[in-house]
Amino acid sequence: SRSGPKQLFIGPQPLVIPTDVEFTHEASPHRPGDVRFRDTTQVRLKGPMGELLYPIPSFMTITECPLTEDDKALNRRRVSLGIRDESQTPQRAMWGTTRTVIQNMITGVGEGYTVPLRLVGVGFRATLEPLPAAVTTAAEPVQLSMKLGFSHPIIMPVPPGITVTTPNPTRILLKGADWQQLKLFAATIRAKRKPEPYNQKGIFVGDETIKKKEGKKK
Repeated sequence: SRSGPKQLFIGPQPLVIPTDVEFTHEASPHRPGDVRFRDTTQVRLKGPMGELLYPIPSFMTITECPLTEDDKALNRRRVSLGIRDESQTPQRAMWGTTRTVIQNMITGVGEGYTVPLRLVGVGFRATLEPLPAAVTTAAEPVQLSMKLGFSHPIIMPVPPGITVTTPNPTRILLKGADWQQLKLFAATIRAKRKPEPYNQKGIFVGDETIKKKEGKKK
């Protein structure tokens, strides 16, 4: 069994980049007032599912790994992230986090992510509707409409970078390259009718379940 922080620490592990994903990095553009982008490098990832940008701090380095026979056979390249001072705890913390985020982004632009949601309740249903004619700048020309037991439907615009489908009236599929964005939008949808434990109705994300509670007996 694996144990110990050295075996579990993922910062030094190379990023694996398939050939259909373009990985480049450059100095981040100057954004006055935004300290996140001060002295940072911007990683750009582009693939079949879209394009994502991510800033990494100035104490991190990016190094191309030499191609191995496995790399050639699997048609891939590898890139390592490093930090300038491994004795600095904040740098080590950012190392692992940044590596995880970028590897997830590589998967996202290459293959995409899917988040399913289930609508559970009598009369609950979801459909996609065309945007009003006045809305002309949206990247996704549809909006999500849900009947959730209220007197009016719940209407939600679809964020850029996310594709929404409804395979059946009680199932919603979110797909996109940005895993964090997908999770946030799924949570926003769920908040419109959170699962409740008595009748077990609501909007469930993925394999989410909720333990049934018995109502108070009179």
